[in-house]
Amino acid sequence: MTDASASAAQHAFRDLLHAQRVWDIELPEFDPATAPRAPLPLFHSWFAGAVAAGQVEPHTMTLATADAEGRPDVRTLMLHDADERGWHFATHATSAKGRQLAGLPHAALGFYWPAQGRQVRVRGPVTACSAAESRADLHARSTGALASALVGRQSKVLGSSAELDRASDAAWDRAREEPEAEVASWTRYVVEPYEVEFFQGDARRRHIRLRYHRVAGAAGAAETSEPAGAWQRELLWP
Repeated sequence: MTDASASAAQHAFRDLLHAQRVWDIELPEFDPATAPRAPLPLFHSWFAGAVAAGQVEPHTMTLATADAEGRPDVRTLMLHDADERGWHFATHATSAKGRQLAGLPHAALGFYWPAQGRQVRVRGPVTACSAAESRADLHARSTGALASALVGRQSKVLGSSAELDRASDAAWDRAREEPEAEVASWTRYVVEPYEVEFFQGDARRRHIRLRYHRVAGAAGAAETSEPAGAWQRELLWP
């Protein structure tokens, strides 16, 4: 590509990028004064709202981790549950994210639901669930999910697409024949939040940001008049 064609391509990209618009829809109202005392019920409510609004794949989320050198890494995966323990997902313990979590067991999650101009951010330490929970997680999913897990080798260098085809075909056959097949590396994780933020977009850019964070301990409890472990709420500038 010549310098002239590269420059033209760059200008075309910028024109296309700057032509994009966000939230050309009527956004829902959100009054943070009516928010519950803990973030989980609000997350459940917003998730249901995203589904009702027709949001595509509302259960997908961004997972951010850091490697041994402290360099951030990010990818998109599926939420498996959100309960009083935290936000759940699963992957191979031998994958890049599994190895990163073993070295630094902290993560951040991000949900984006443009159908309502909403985001949710979750931060906290990550705990690996028991082997029994991990097995149950794997076998509660589809045949395709089991086949994918049986292929394994996630994040490793792939020699060719033909190699993947052979491994995938064999894994699909086994998944159909052995629906209870085990995958030792498959691990369910839970992010135990110390901070959860809810963002409601506004057409006039008066975005609402409501952050929940846990009261850390006795000193923090005394300062906030909340017991340790309780959730404190605060608004943030957009």
